[in-house]
Amino acid sequence: MGIAESDGSLHPVQSALVLAGGSQCGYCTPGFVVSLFCEYYRPGRAEFEPESISGNLCRCTGYRPIADVARALPAPAETDPRLVQLRTRAAPLTASEGGTAAERFFRPATLSEAFALLAAHPSAQLIAGGTDLMVYANQRYQRFPVLVSVEALRELHELSLGESELVLGAAVPLAQLERALHRADAGSELLERLLPLFSSRLIRNRATLGGNLGTASPIGDAAPALLALGAELELVSQRGTRSLPLAEFFLDYRRTAREPGELIRALRIARPTPRFQRFYKVSKRVLDDISTVAAGFALTLDSAGKVTRLGVGLGGVASTPLSASSLERIALGRVWNEATLALLLAEAARLGTPQSDLRGSAAYRRAMIGKLIEKFFYESRLEAEAAQ
Repeated sequence: MGIAESDGSLHPVQSALVLAGGSQCGYCTPGFVVSLFCEYYRPGRAEFEPESISGNLCRCTGYRPIADVARALPAPAETDPRLVQLRTRAAPLTASEGGTAAERFFRPATLSEAFALLAAHPSAQLIAGGTDLMVYANQRYQRFPVLVSVEALRELHELSLGESELVLGAAVPLAQLERALHRADAGSELLERLLPLFSSRLIRNRATLGGNLGTASPIGDAAPALLALGAELELVSQRGTRSLPLAEFFLDYRRTAREPGELIRALRIARPTPRFQRFYKVSKRVLDDISTVAAGFALTLDSAGKVTRLGVGLGGVASTPLSASSLERIALGRVWNEATLALLLAEAARLGTPQSDLRGSAAYRRAMIGKLIEKFFYESRLEAEAAQ
């Protein structure tokens, strides 16, 4: 592997795994090695952090000795000359070094350069962290004639947690966003509940909101939370900038309102955000799993306990992420009580067009819409009563 010494001798992490018998199948073992290699050099590491290897899903033949190796890692070796060498060593050449006429990769540094590339290559595939796109490459053997990376575009990295607005750059890694929201009182409980359930930290170090929304997956984790918060997209192109409510962005299965040559620059969320916020994810596993149904809720009540705002975003119940605006229309102006809940549940029975698949039947998905509404109702009412 690429972390071994130049003379072929193993890195300490590799040697420890060999001695402990910490191996799994050929798919997972390299991932565990690289994950532990990163953990080996993590500054400030004091003890084993299970999340450091959470991105490798398998827990089969050799997980216990792998975890044992992780627990026994020596103190962080941040100044280890081996790390310096690895950081400066040139990547090995490949047969297609520099790209071929059939396959090209571009990493523009400015928006104007990106727009020029998109104009020259109208069918180019945009790539940010690659956490979704590369699954198609290694599982379905799909190839992309032209890839245009947005990673170096500083305009897509804005992260502003202002008094009147949150501006979340489309290319900001989710791990960076997670840290920023945790440090600031941004009124973003919905996002703070979402992010720990968004795959694993290893993926969140690369994944972006722009990429997650741009794929237009009906079971993408970010959309339900952002729809509930009434997020707007800022789209940029050579023609200028335009704003679009996220609720109008998803047109059909894997199809969006993004026009040719356009990039998602940022998401904007108005502040103050609603007082009561929840994100729920129904899946086979608690962590590191694809949702069967996901829901985001954002509620504001006035002093009389009446609804002044209710945002509901749903995933996994239609061909696109769904903004349940009909629920808000029913709830507005009503007291947040069981009578209002009954009206919402009646409407929920008509929402979406759920389908049956390996993760759940259509009937199960529809039932989950109602159950999650009930869960939010009782949790928010208890929270409101406790605050009085």
